[in-house]
Formats: sequence, C-alpha cells, structure tokens
Amino acid sequence: MAHEVIMPKWGLTMTEGKIARWLKAEGETVAEGEPLLEVETDKITNEVESPASGVLAQIVVPAGEVAAVQAVLAVIAAPGETPERVSGGAPVSAAPAQASDKPAAAAAAPVEEEGFTPAMPAARKLAKELGIALSSVQGTGPGGKITRKDVQAAADAGPAVNASPKAIEFAKSKGVDLSQVQGSGEGGKITKADILRAMSPTSAAKPAAPKAQAAAPTPAATSAGDTVIPMEGVRKLVADNMMASLNKAAQLSVFVEADVTETARLRNVMLQRNKKNPDYRLSYNDIIAYAVCRALKRNAIMNSTLQEDGIHVHEHVNLGVAVSLPNGLIVPNVKNADAYSLEELKDKVRDAASRARKGGLNMDEISGGTFTISNVSMLGMDGFTPILNPPETGILGVGRVVEKPAVKDGQICIRQMMTLSLTFNHMATDGAPAMTFLRDLADMLETPGLMLG
Repeated sequence: MAHEVIMPKWGLTMTEGKIARWLKAEGETVAEGEPLLEVETDKITNEVESPASGVLAQIVVPAGEVAAVQAVLAVIAAPGETPERVSGGAPVSAAPAQASDKPAAAAAAPVEEEGFTPAMPAARKLAKELGIALSSVQGTGPGGKITRKDVQAAADAGPAVNASPKAIEFAKSKGVDLSQVQGSGEGGKITKADILRAMSPTSAAKPAAPKAQAAAPTPAATSAGDTVIPMEGVRKLVADNMMASLNKAAQLSVFVEADVTETARLRNVMLQRNKKNPDYRLSYNDIIAYAVCRALKRNAIMNSTLQEDGIHVHEHVNLGVAVSLPNGLIVPNVKNADAYSLEELKDKVRDAASRARKGGLNMDEISGGTFTISNVSMLGMDGFTPILNPPETGILGVGRVVEKPAVKDGQICIRQMMTLSLTFNHMATDGAPAMTFLRDLADMLETPGLMLG
C-alpha cells in the first residue's frame, strides 16, 4: 500500500515550506523514521522523516520548490508496488477502479479545449462555479499550479483585466480599479509597478521611457566581476519580513544613554564569585534580558502584539533575542522569560542562541514572541534604530559599553555608558508609555537594586 509524505505543520503560523533538499532519490529504499528530506520554513530548516518503510516511488515536489502545509511531497510504495503518479500535491489515488463500460474520456480528468491546466481540486471546483476558464488564470502554487486564491483573484478582477494574481490582489487591497491602469509588462500585462504609478499622480504624469531604453542594462549589471547573490531562502525571508514590518507598522525610535557603571560592577562581582567555574559566563546582555522582563511587567502595553482583532497585552513575556547567522537573522524566543531568575534566564537565552546557530530550533521557538532584544555591542556599535519584529509592539537596541567622562554627584569622572534604543509601534501605544518603559529600564541598569522591586 502506498503512503503519502505530507508537508508537516510546525507551528501555528506555518502555511507553507520550501524543499531544501531530498536526502533520498527516487527508487531508493527508505525505512520508517529515517530522515527523508529537509524543509526550510521561516528561517529554519527541519528534517522530515519517512512515515513508512518501502521504496521512494515518486518525488512530487522537487528541491527548491514551495509547497503548502498538508500538500503531498512524495509517495512511498511497498517493494514491487507501482502506484499511480501524483501531480502537484494531489492526494494519492485510491486502488485502481474496476473496469467500466463507460468511455475512457468520461473517467479522465477534466481537460479544457486548450489542453490540461494544472490546478488544485478546490480551484477547479471554484472556477466551474464562477465560470472562469482555468487557461486564463496564472497559477502561483507549486510548479505553477492554480490555487483557489488565484481563481478568486481572477474573478474579482473581471475577464478584461490582464494582470497577475499578485497584482490583482495588491490592487484590491489598495482600492485601485485595474480597468484604469495601463500595463507595461509583457503583452500589456499589469504589474505591481504599474499600480504604484497609477496611485502616484507625480509618477503617473512622467512619460514612460522607450522599451529599448528601459531594457538597456546599466554598466553595473554588465560588469564581469559582479557576484550575484540570489534573493532566495533565508535572505529573501528576512527581506520580506523587514519590508512587511516597515509597511504595516508606524515605527518610531527613541534613545537614552544610561550610566551602567553599577551594572558593570554587579557583573564583575558575579564573575569573581564564580571564577572557579571555568564554564561560567555572564554578559551585559544577560543582565539586560532580566531587566527587560522586569520593566515589561511594569509597563504591560510594551509586552503586546498588534493583531487583526486588536492589541493583545500578554500576561507573560516571550523574550526574543536576535541572533546573527551567516546567511541572515533569526529571533528565537524564551517562553515565560519573566518567570526565571537571572541565572535561569541566562542559561535559557544562551541555549536558544546556540541552537539557532546550529540549526536546532523548532517552529514554536521562533514564533509567539512578545518583545525582542537586538544587541550590536559585539560589533563595536554605540546605537542604532532596530526594526520591529511583527506583530510585536517593541524592540530594544543595545549598544556597546564605553568609558566616558560624565557628571556624578557634581563631579566629573569616568563612567561606563551605554546607549539604548527602543523602536515601538505607534499604532499600538503612544510615545509616553514607550518612553516610560525605556526610562524604567535605564534606571534599573543604573541602579540594579531596582530590579528587585
């Protein structure tokens, strides 16, 4: 009996995954529980195990392509079994039907006049209900397969609109009438750039450049020494997340310079106390993480996320810590971080960061965060403007500790200073609560005893 290999769902927010690579080739023997393929999703890569023992009869979704959750990725058959071929994530056929007197055409899959058009079963059903010819719809699913969303977009646009499903969806979200937009794409197809020009009178008023001139490559594009880094995988995910963050939140950043001399003294005392333990580590970031949890409990609105139904103020802190990777950035979070002592939280944060670098995180560990810390002190930076990790309301930027002359008790002396920056979503909170949080945090780092209150 054939078994389907299904795209798993690793976390509440996962909707699709990209096949990073297959660990087995078609025709190879596999054992139940043996790693079969790797799936890249939302910045992490996980292994998918074989659901049964047998032979990898068919790879439905090849490496490099994206498939939706619950889509069929491959078929595993028993030795000697030859199951029907599966196309584009469709379920494996049941046992062959008994012979029928009906013509073969009646039992075949629906074929349009222009030939077979790959589409999901739900898309075919909707297209039939709406009277949409599948041959006129551009598919955005795996392997160019038409999805229900593609059909609906084509129906919303009307039969006279020559535009891609993504352009149609974008125009709908912006309230743009596509019948009034002139397309500049191949065959007059409307692109997202055309819609943006239509939304901007200034841009629309400018004469379009001749196609030959527009197509001419720039000198930089023709340089033989260029190295092209494809915008794909983790790099593209980071880029998409950053742009989505900037486009969907009213981001404002505020700064404060904190005198962390007492925090530095506390750190030195604890390091000295544990000097006999060669594995003991305590960084400024560990202390800051603990202080952030305390400050968030006192300023609850900063421990919130903006969601479709409103602002969710969370009871516990799921503290995210930005970790730099060779090919991007990832933000694992420690659940219920406010419930841990400094030593416990230190170990939790370090464990999450370590596994992030080694690729040992699961989906739940990079989702559900309520506040993020991004520390650039190790890069020698004094301060920066961090970008929100949506849907969180705030993210803290931490700069390096620098010795500076400062005034203390009326005297000029050398103090340990640190710049803290807070970016917050002005849609979820106003400036005063955000600034109060940042000031409370700075006060705790200047006087560590306030963390106990």
